[in-house]
Amino acid sequence: MIRYTLKCDRHHAFDSWFASGAAFDTLRGARQLSCPECGSHTVEKAMMAPRVTSADTLPADTAPEHPLARLKAHIEKTADYVGADFAKRARAMHDGSEAHRPIYGEAPLPDVRRLVEDGVPVAPLPFIPKSRTN
Repeated sequence: MIRYTLKCDRHHAFDSWFASGAAFDTLRGARQLSCPECGSHTVEKAMMAPRVTSADTLPADTAPEHPLARLKAHIEKTADYVGADFAKRARAMHDGSEAHRPIYGEAPLPDVRRLVEDGVPVAPLPFIPKSRTN
């Protein structure tokens, strides 16, 4: 499902849900869309910003329910933040010179690329670590 903000030729704006972008095009082409305010069948997509949410931008009362918020809380509770030492520590654990444990932190892209090429299991986080934001 996709939600579009629409406007009619009389500049009335409204939102509507569609199964896909193609479904919108089909309905518009068949003149089956109409403005709920004036009934005009001349309807176009209006300019709209994408809706992007993250655990860091959700309202405080909904953030704990959001899947990213739960993931972030789990990682911060169960893993050690190693900051800029991430690549060095991940490689040490992979090579066996440091005990295995869950860690998270930052690393420059070339360092991450070398870790991946060497078979070190790493993954990007979909949020900014709490330790960096405090």
